[in-house]
Amino acid sequence: MCSVCGCGEGEVRVEGKAGHHHHHEGGRHGHGHDHDHAGHDHGHHHDDHLHDYGSGSAGAHAPGMSQARLVRLEKDILSKNSQYAAENRKLFAARGVLALNLVSSPGSGKTTLLCRTIEALKGKLPAAVIEGDQQTSNDAERIRASGAPAIQINTGKGCHLDAHMVGHAVEHLDLAEGSLLFIENVGNLVCPAGFDLGEAHKVVILSVTEGEDKPLKYPDMFHAADLMILNKTDLLPHLDFDLEACIANARKVNPRIKVLQLSARTGEGMADWTAWIVAARAMALAGHPLAGELRTELKGAA
Repeated sequence: MCSVCGCGEGEVRVEGKAGHHHHHEGGRHGHGHDHDHAGHDHGHHHDDHLHDYGSGSAGAHAPGMSQARLVRLEKDILSKNSQYAAENRKLFAARGVLALNLVSSPGSGKTTLLCRTIEALKGKLPAAVIEGDQQTSNDAERIRASGAPAIQINTGKGCHLDAHMVGHAVEHLDLAEGSLLFIENVGNLVCPAGFDLGEAHKVVILSVTEGEDKPLKYPDMFHAADLMILNKTDLLPHLDFDLEACIANARKVNPRIKVLQLSARTGEGMADWTAWIVAARAMALAGHPLAGELRTELKGAA
């Protein structure tokens, strides 16, 4: 959890926002790391330290911090984040925007999947993308080349997006009513699990080049997600990846999780993914004035 990993100490920069820096309230934004050095020197004498290694009530470990202090800090962080997430969710609901938070480890193929998705939905559903990376705007440039507006958030040393960052980014995206908003989180299967961005769904992408035991190693992420996409399935004939074991592992930590298998490179399985998006959008629009237009669209397509 970010209360102890040290992230958030770098400056956040939202692309196109000259001079904008995401100050974290006194430099902490709650992510800070109150490492009080009083009472012990820095010679790393371990005699007086309690080494719980995450086995205590906080489920995490930070040198020099008690479990009670970690729990308090974590509650403060997530409470503040939840307030921003609620504001984002309210805005998305008012505009009929379906927001999806895409999470994975680095190298899962998230950006390629997004580019293929935008191409598949072109002319059918307007979409925009918020890209999260520690540095560079490479992924945002790839998205823009596929035809969708995108804005990059560079998190500096931060290892995840939070709802406050997303709220700032949305201010600079002209989100159309009834559109899709894809949020590509920083590649990390740990911290993004705990941060609500105001999205309708977390979607976890797992490449078959990774281990089938990832859901067991990183259960918080797979528990938080509504959908798991197994990507790069075109590589399966060349790998020892156990597909059924991976799905079983994901359902051990989250019996409700839906699973799709696809290859963003070859396009196999992409139709199932876009159908899931269309269904999720229909659910998000329930009760919204745009739902009437959606019914007309569906009748026309029938």
